[in-house]
Amino acid sequence: MKSKVISAAEAAKLVQSGMTVLSGGFVGSAHPEAVTKALEERFLADGQPNDLTVVFCAGQGDGKDKGTSHFGHEGMVKRGIGGHWGLAPKLGKLAVDGKIEAYNFPQGVLAHMLRDIGAGKPRTITSVGLHTYVDPRKGGGKINENTKEDLVDLIEFDGQAYLAYKHFKPDIAIIRGTTADEAGNVSMEQEVAWLECLAQAIATKNSGGKVICQVMRLAKRNGINHHFVKIPGILVDHVVLVDPVQDPELHMQTFGTQFSPYFSGQVQYPEDSLFEPMNLNVRKLVGRRAAFELLQFDNCIVNLGIGMPEAVANVAKEEGIRDRMTLTVEAGPIGGLPASGLSFGASYSPECVIDQPYMFDFYDGGGLDIAFLGAAQVDGGGNVNVSRFGPKLAGCGGFIDITQNAKRVVYCGSFTAGGLKVEAKDGKLNIVQEGKISKFIEGVEQTTFSGKYALEKKQPVLYVTERCVFELTEKGLELKEVAPGIDVEKDILAHMGFKPIINEPAEMDSRIFNDGPMGMSK
Repeated sequence: MKSKVISAAEAAKLVQSGMTVLSGGFVGSAHPEAVTKALEERFLADGQPNDLTVVFCAGQGDGKDKGTSHFGHEGMVKRGIGGHWGLAPKLGKLAVDGKIEAYNFPQGVLAHMLRDIGAGKPRTITSVGLHTYVDPRKGGGKINENTKEDLVDLIEFDGQAYLAYKHFKPDIAIIRGTTADEAGNVSMEQEVAWLECLAQAIATKNSGGKVICQVMRLAKRNGINHHFVKIPGILVDHVVLVDPVQDPELHMQTFGTQFSPYFSGQVQYPEDSLFEPMNLNVRKLVGRRAAFELLQFDNCIVNLGIGMPEAVANVAKEEGIRDRMTLTVEAGPIGGLPASGLSFGASYSPECVIDQPYMFDFYDGGGLDIAFLGAAQVDGGGNVNVSRFGPKLAGCGGFIDITQNAKRVVYCGSFTAGGLKVEAKDGKLNIVQEGKISKFIEGVEQTTFSGKYALEKKQPVLYVTERCVFELTEKGLELKEVAPGIDVEKDILAHMGFKPIINEPAEMDSRIFNDGPMGMSK
């Protein structure tokens, strides 16, 4: 059998101008950095390949030069279709500036599209994205005015509205694993998650394309236990071998970690020994109030967004109620403790890992009991924006898939942004310095979550801040709780672009504003 091993430079030469390329990875995990970097180097050297269509489910990058930022050169890409753009600023700038055709679709939808393409299905039909900016009535997920083609149609059957996402034909898939044998069978024992690698490979092979897989070591033919093979050799055309000792930057476990045995299961994470309670800051105050929502469950299945919502897990641990929830990450880990930053997508010592398309099957079907997500902008109708702020393009990631289908949603964030300073003591909250940016505004710049649609589905939604709590009602956002020490007029209404419904709001639990455990487990 002819060897499937080629160099990263040789792999880059297989990508021809005008091709549709699938790029694998999740934030800083399982991205084939050596191959995408070689593609960039080839383009900068001789202008080839150009006019590519690049498709990526999750954001891939370090917020600087890695990941899909390697595609961020004018002329290299004609069209980008991605779930999250913020981690690849070079490519994102081309999208915002209208230098490429660009679409921002829900991450789970894209994962399902890849699976559907592989299965030969004509469209991906789902309710995910309805009433958001992805809905063709609100822009169809287009990022700029130079993006003309409609890739999402509104359809109806059985009296219900759905979105039908148009498929594409991938020519090249660039993915990553850990070990490949001589036949191209790939295992992923040191990867943090399996992501949508299998779906990418099947979609590409069944479309007549080529699959390139970056790995860190080789085994002889049939040298990998078949139980551990995640991508069969019949789907893999070429293998790129990268030694992480010689080229550590080209094959990191995540862009935040060269290698952690906790992520890949060789060693169990000593959560009790390494746990440290957070300082009593805004993040913890929000996490504390949000964590009270866990008390209505004996055991619940949870998704935590990155940033402020991560505090919920820390608070739950401090309060002895961590066993009330099983944490999940859209990348695939179930159980354990989700990592953050450039390792987001990994979990410390998960109970298991499933493929990302299956995780979104679980989410879309209503498997999440509760989701804690961030909120950058909120308006009086309960609409939330986390995806686009003027020239700043973040993208929705899995936000739309998760928030539209979780049984209960709790948005977590500071009341204002940009310099907010608070003091919590003696069971009261004092605003030391107000933030410069109002987050509760007259109208969100982009609808990533529709309050009206949530009401139609009778989905309970809370908006938790350090000083107050709002609830979504039929009449709009209602002020339900106010922190002790907070003046409603001066500290809340004066910093809002709309007036919420006010009907004798309750006082937030004073325990939130005292240092030390609150006694939630009692």
